Amino acid sequence: MSKSFARFSFARFTFVTLFLLLLATLPARAQWASMVTDPDAAARIAWWRDAKFGLFMHWGLYSIPGRGEWVQWEEQIPVDQYAKLADQFHPEKFDPDAWADIAKSAGMKYTVLVSRHHDGFAMFDDSGSNFTSMRTAAHEDFVAAYVKAVRKAGLRVGLYYSPLDWRFPGFFFPQLYEPNAIELRTQYHRQLNELASNYGKLDILWFDGGGGDWLGFGGVNFKGHWQARPREQRYTGQFSWQDSEAVDNLRKKQPSIIINDRTDADADFRSREGDGAMGNFDNQHPWELCTTLTAGAWGYEPDAKIKPLDHVLRMLVGAVGRDGNFLLNVGPRPDGQIEPAQAQRLHEVGDWLKQYGESIYSTRGGPYLPGDFGVSTYRDKTIYLHMLDLKATKVELPPLPAKVLGCTAMTGGTAACTQTVAGVDVVLTGNPDAVDTIVALSLDSPAAAISPITTEVTAKP
Repeated sequence: MSKSFARFSFARFTFVTLFLLLLATLPARAQWASMVTDPDAAARIAWWRDAKFGLFMHWGLYSIPGRGEWVQWEEQIPVDQYAKLADQFHPEKFDPDAWADIAKSAGMKYTVLVSRHHDGFAMFDDSGSNFTSMRTAAHEDFVAAYVKAVRKAGLRVGLYYSPLDWRFPGFFFPQLYEPNAIELRTQYHRQLNELASNYGKLDILWFDGGGGDWLGFGGVNFKGHWQARPREQRYTGQFSWQDSEAVDNLRKKQPSIIINDRTDADADFRSREGDGAMGNFDNQHPWELCTTLTAGAWGYEPDAKIKPLDHVLRMLVGAVGRDGNFLLNVGPRPDGQIEPAQAQRLHEVGDWLKQYGESIYSTRGGPYLPGDFGVSTYRDKTIYLHMLDLKATKVELPPLPAKVLGCTAMTGGTAACTQTVAGVDVVLTGNPDAVDTIVALSLDSPAAAISPITTEVTAKP
């Protein structure tokens, strides 16, 4: 960052109307970038499709005020004032081994740590910037410590990175501040190269805030007056992130890495964000639902309400049954600890997975598509019926083009299955109340050979 730019402050902007217009466009959506087509794509992402469940962690300077990771933007805190938080950021209880233990106890198979969010503060060393955890009060490369701990724990290593940086006016107005926009792009390429080069093998690079769609260089047009750019309309100016060049370099240094679709480079998997973005079944594109364990921001908020266990399990099962993954976020405290109550909720999810993980891990969604009965998953010659919020003793499902050899009630009680040309009936007896009543159907042939089957309203009182 140049000295001349360091003196720039958003306090000089008085675009209150512009700010409100921008806020109206903020709900994030996936870029829906083109998907990779290289011959190694399926093999590269195979472990991830089997893993199903991961831990997301939003942690940085924004954890200090405790009002979410968007606090600088939402409260329009001048960049010079916000940067002073770095003087207070020296997390004395940072323990990445404890993070890894929490993730493992939750039954998670991979983790994704925010290496740099939109505020621009890097949680790693950067040769070209002083706005990093190494060169401020903490004097520590948190990414290095995190990667080492997660790898030691046997989990897959992921990093979140945002090319966007609110300190650069060139992001919002790339033609008006073209040299500054180029400086921002240079930082993006340099930092991505450093992450790819300095931390050993990385499994996931989770992008956010890049490409020409998302905030899209301000998300506004000036045509006689300021107006919000329609969400479906991309930035069409001359400036480019040059994402393909940056990601090509990343893939050369990390050949097995997988990336999401929030740049303009070809992606390995699609992103869905938030509880309301569960969406439809999709077995044509690898995809992941990410959401928060607490109701509120992704970054730390004291006394944030933790979502009930039943709700979290529905999200996990719902994503996997739609043939996706589930990435669940926590925001560690400023001192580096994950709130004990949040860790306990994650442990409870892990206890459930210890009992029923065979119906989640290394499965694929289907063949029965989501319906009133719930969702289904399969592995080899077994279909797992996940009957969510079941209030029936009999479930009628459409016909299966395979012979059902038997069925088992995994969550207690008994299940009796009858197969006819009209369908498959499952009669339940003595089943305890459960957020997910799981019945395993044993088949005489691989379930993968069965095309997706639409389910109607199937529950009978």
